[in-house]
Amino acid sequence: MLNTHGMDPEAARTARDSLDLAFHMSNILETGLDRHTLSVLIALCEMGINPESLAAVVKELRRESPPPSSSTETGL
Repeated sequence: MLNTHGMDPEAARTARDSLDLAFHMSNILETGLDRHTLSVLIALCEMGINPESLAAVVKELRRESPPPSSSTETGL
């Protein structure tokens, strides 16, 4: 999840607002990503991981994984 510990309050609020916006867009686009997974993916992109490669990995994991049960949805 987004790490806001040690950030000043304004930076933490901005980070939360950015994640809220990204999550809202994700829902509109029906990506099926949960908030935590989206947060991890954003953090990986911020660390320099290529977003297209990351998207390919997510797609592959979804293809290989059986559909999640209603009680243990992972978002991937």
